[in-house]
Amino acid sequence: MTPDVIIIGGGLHGCSAALRLALRGRRVLVIEKNTVGRHASGVNGGAVRRLWRHPAEIPLAEASQELWHGIRGLVDDDCGFRVSGILKLAENAGDMAILEERARLVRDLGFDHEEMIGPDEARRLVPTTPNVAGGLIARRDGFADPARTVRAFKTKAESLGVVFREQCRVVGIEQSAGMWRVATEGGRFEAPLVVNCAGAWSDGVADWLGEPVPLEAVGLMMFVTERVARFIEPVVGFASRVLSVKQTEEGTVLVGGGMRTPADRASGTAPVTFAPVAAKGRMVAEVFPHLAHVPVMRCWSGIEGFTPDGLPVIGPSHAAPGVFHAFGFSASGFQLSPGVGAVIADLITEGSTNVSIAPFDIGRFAEGAGVTG
Repeated sequence: MTPDVIIIGGGLHGCSAALRLALRGRRVLVIEKNTVGRHASGVNGGAVRRLWRHPAEIPLAEASQELWHGIRGLVDDDCGFRVSGILKLAENAGDMAILEERARLVRDLGFDHEEMIGPDEARRLVPTTPNVAGGLIARRDGFADPARTVRAFKTKAESLGVVFREQCRVVGIEQSAGMWRVATEGGRFEAPLVVNCAGAWSDGVADWLGEPVPLEAVGLMMFVTERVARFIEPVVGFASRVLSVKQTEEGTVLVGGGMRTPADRASGTAPVTFAPVAAKGRMVAEVFPHLAHVPVMRCWSGIEGFTPDGLPVIGPSHAAPGVFHAFGFSASGFQLSPGVGAVIADLITEGSTNVSIAPFDIGRFAEGAGVTG
């Protein structure tokens, strides 16, 4: 098969773009250096979150959320998606002021998905936390199973003819006679169009195109406890703490939030380092005292790419006609993935998209362009 589009990177965004392009009749080849979903896509917390998004991301998050609510119709699997609500909790009056300011900002932008709640409702939702002054909630947000989601997108894409080549590292890319030639350790492949979904390795692809991007590879860790009695339904964060706590349907408690570890892109490894995990465990015990002595059962890490402004790069290359980018999601890409796939398919098949992606243009990193966070 000579593909119409080659996608570099078999994470969730690559799988989503492949599926959407296949649904529009395009022949697609996905090239993945490891296995599909090996890094950030398959090992994140699975938050299907619009709450507390950067304002520039809200339109894309809103479009993606509608796709999540119909996810079974897209990939023949509900991906473990559950509408639990996602809550940002205030522990004191200062926290409430932070949340109220955020709520005003979102309302002023014309969105209504973030709702302030008082102490009674917050305590009903989070009854075991000592200090509860109120909160900010997105009630139609929730969570899904990352590994299951990646499998579902891949399986559906394959059923439509998408070809995946795993354990196939890309080593170069060049254009000749209107075709992009993608060189890999497993051979050379050609297509007129390429999508760069290489995650924390995407800056390498951009460099080959003469379009350098500042991208930091970061190892992010999470941990999960043994099962405990049900105590929360929403995914819970905090106004003044970098912390995310979710109780799974099995009763385990999944904890994340800024636990960084060094990432080695050459080997594709990010070892678990226990000092940040221990510090986060102590924080969990402060806000959920009944969990203080609950054993941690497993810790893991994945590698993610962070841009300087925390926003992704989505859209056409400025230096290489026929190349499109979708990377740099800075630990906030899981919920966006169905929408990103649709946007990439729009750009390739229609030449434009109705979703606002101007803030994600790669040109913002060009010399002299400036970056604002």
